[in-house]
Amino acid sequence: MTTESTASTLVGVDVGGSGVKAALVDVTSGKATGRIRVETPQPATPAAIASSIADLVQQFTVRGPIGCTIPAVVSAGIVRTATHIDESWIGTHGASVVSRATDRPCVLLNDADAAGLAEARFGVARDQPGVVVMITIGTGVGTALLNDGHLVPNAELGHIHVEGHLADGWVSDAARTNETLSWSHYARRLDRYLAQVHQITWPELIVIGGGIVKHADKFLDQIETKCEVRIAQLGNLAGIVGAALAAERSPAGNPDGS
Repeated sequence: MTTESTASTLVGVDVGGSGVKAALVDVTSGKATGRIRVETPQPATPAAIASSIADLVQQFTVRGPIGCTIPAVVSAGIVRTATHIDESWIGTHGASVVSRATDRPCVLLNDADAAGLAEARFGVARDQPGVVVMITIGTGVGTALLNDGHLVPNAELGHIHVEGHLADGWVSDAARTNETLSWSHYARRLDRYLAQVHQITWPELIVIGGGIVKHADKFLDQIETKCEVRIAQLGNLAGIVGAALAAERSPAGNPDGS
């Protein structure tokens, strides 16, 4: 059991298509410690995922609200879509489900939005003026849109089509693996996707995060998008850190995260 506890330490949870991760986050520095992970249950129903989250959270003695991400559009705690999780999430007050399972107040938000918040606060997008697009690439493709450091929630740019292909499946790390793409082939796909994102949003900076970042040296130098492209400073921990930041900013006494 992880026992570190300070007033500035909260638990962040990041739910992905393949894994559910949690860590302690110092919300004053962005440092995440004690990361633990379990496989995402299948089927990834609200009850199953909430149970996995509860199992992780109980390993930390830190009390207070928790922040939790999910690969879906989330509005006032209610899950509106379901990407790489069970469709039974749609219409569910996911924040309440997690809160009841963990016996703690919970703030629920989109996973890429959380990563974007973290990079804007502590990472490569810190103090970056203008439009920033955060793109998380792993089992699928998530995106966060920020303007002058302020989040525009639930920007689903992973669901645009590029050359007739849905980006979420076409440029994901899962697609690269499943199709046994060479890194040069994958980089060409990613470059075409980023070019379209640029054409839609005209960002000053694109930040790439998610599981793909551990392979950055194999594709980043092949990207030719017409703006700066950088790898997330917080790496694959950005979602966890951003989740904790969202919890910090919420009314701590709100049991359903709305």
